[in-house]
Amino acid sequence: MDLFSDSWTALRSAVAELPDEDFAQPSGCTGWLVRDLVCHLVIDAQDVLITLATPADAEPTVDAVTYWNVEDHPPTGEDPLDALTVRLAAAYEEPGLLRFHLDDVGSAAGRAAELADPGARVSTRDEVLTVADYLTAYVLEWTLHHLDLTAHLPDTAGPPARCLAHCRATLEEIAKTAFPASFTDRDALLIGTGRRAPTEAEQAALGGPAARLPFVLG
Repeated sequence: MDLFSDSWTALRSAVAELPDEDFAQPSGCTGWLVRDLVCHLVIDAQDVLITLATPADAEPTVDAVTYWNVEDHPPTGEDPLDALTVRLAAAYEEPGLLRFHLDDVGSAAGRAAELADPGARVSTRDEVLTVADYLTAYVLEWTLHHLDLTAHLPDTAGPPARCLAHCRATLEEIAKTAFPASFTDRDALLIGTGRRAPTEAEQAALGGPAARLPFVLG
């Protein structure tokens, strides 16, 4: 629960401090500007609120790791939902409106997470899991998107170190492979999820698992 709060607070704070002109910069998500990514975060925050208000009585079907699916190929930005996000982001016109909406809905999602019973069960994506597992799964979502936010904004604060370490361990568990100890947590996440191509030295250090990259999460 603390990791959820740390990762979400850090991401929202980074967005809040962005100057208006940075919203027109590219993000680490293919085909999306920073403003498109921030709009996606608004939708994510809504999803958190919806899920926490969707109780379930059935036994859990997934946990914080098995919640994630590994896709065959990276997103191209051409998916209908991705395209809708771009249109929604453009409709805001002013970055300040988008910044305000994320703060408004995002704060509510953060408070709902703090008030939720970790042992309660909720339903999302036709799956059932505990609140604790759901919020833990979202640490990976927030942290990866924080890396996307800062991909072309080197002066913007990145994710907290302990969130990066947690997400590296989670990705290794999802992928059933360990990244070389020489990789920083940040680089393991960027390379592992296809956000950055490995250098020749990094590819050599990866060995056999390099052929399985990237691990695209959905």
